[in-house]
Amino acid sequence: MALAETVRPDRRAWPFDRLGVLIALLAIGGALTPFAAFRANRIVPGMAVSLFATLPVWEVAIVCVVLLGAAVIAIVRVEPRLKLLVGLAALVTLAFAIGDVASALTPEGDKISRTSPGTGFWLLGLAFALMVSDAVARLKLRPWSRIGLLAGVVIVVGAILYFGVWDDLSVLREYANRADSFWREAATHVALVLGSLVAATVIGIPLGIVCHRVPKVRAAILNTLNGVQTIPSIALFGLLIAPLAWVAANIPGAAAVGIAGIGVAPAMLALFLYSLLPVVANTVAGLDGVAPDVIEAARGMGMTRGERLRQAELPLALPVILTGIRIVLVQNIGLATVAALIGGGGFGVFVFQGVAQTAMDLVLLGAVPTVALAFAAGTILDAVVEMVSPGRTIR
Repeated sequence: MALAETVRPDRRAWPFDRLGVLIALLAIGGALTPFAAFRANRIVPGMAVSLFATLPVWEVAIVCVVLLGAAVIAIVRVEPRLKLLVGLAALVTLAFAIGDVASALTPEGDKISRTSPGTGFWLLGLAFALMVSDAVARLKLRPWSRIGLLAGVVIVVGAILYFGVWDDLSVLREYANRADSFWREAATHVALVLGSLVAATVIGIPLGIVCHRVPKVRAAILNTLNGVQTIPSIALFGLLIAPLAWVAANIPGAAAVGIAGIGVAPAMLALFLYSLLPVVANTVAGLDGVAPDVIEAARGMGMTRGERLRQAELPLALPVILTGIRIVLVQNIGLATVAALIGGGGFGVFVFQGVAQTAMDLVLLGAVPTVALAFAAGTILDAVVEMVSPGRTIR
């Protein structure tokens, strides 16, 4: 045994961070590939552009020093706080660099050319985003610290947009041409997500309580909801068209309140059906997880069954229930993009228009806000779940 221990290699002797090596390799790949793509208009093929061929020498030097330094810090074993700061600095540098490249490539007064981020930009962004996320995970930041970090990112991105750093990027040019419709579809997207979430919460939590209290119906309800989850989203949207069209045509007042075979109604109903299983299942799991001693203590205090539920069981099950709501929220932000296929609106309008027109920038106009919304919602609700979890110290 002693000999085996002396022969066995000490993992701590490895001088490099394993994830940092991957980050550095991604950064090297990004440095060796085109940083941007320029097109005279949105139809013609793009021309690959290098970072070094567009920016002044002094700016290229600054960008290279920051990115090279960040790659080195990623590899070595240092404090996660330092990695977080350096990774954020690298991402901010990339954000300004791509904006300056777009400005340098766009002729004065030109309104039809398109400059989009290239493979190099995306690889570098992925590398340093991994660096930041790894540092955040290792730091084990408290809920308010994570929310504060998210707010800081939103402020920086907002400032970049406000001061026009990205105005010459193709996705912002697509936005400029569709600003009114963008915010209209954004409002529709949020309404679909929140409306289906509220409906699923209002109905799903009581349904979960029933499943917890009446074991005979638990299997039937959960199996039915599991069956709904197995239906592909596009298929479910399509299946709802015929019955809702019949309701609109045959039930007085249905069409007046917005029920129709296509549009918001089937989209909202489909998202609601997809939302029920996580809410119901997590409600059941949360209530099942309440310690029997707690229930006995509440019963000994003279609480009625309803009082035990409201004052003991539901508060203790709340973190698990909120986890289900978080799953629903993030899931529905993504699924709502499919609603555009049946006239439901949302960011999917731009995604599918872009696919039909082979316009990647238009696809990004719908995809980037969707991803950003999902990321922000997940971060905030993760923090809220931790805040309400018993035994947590919130800072």
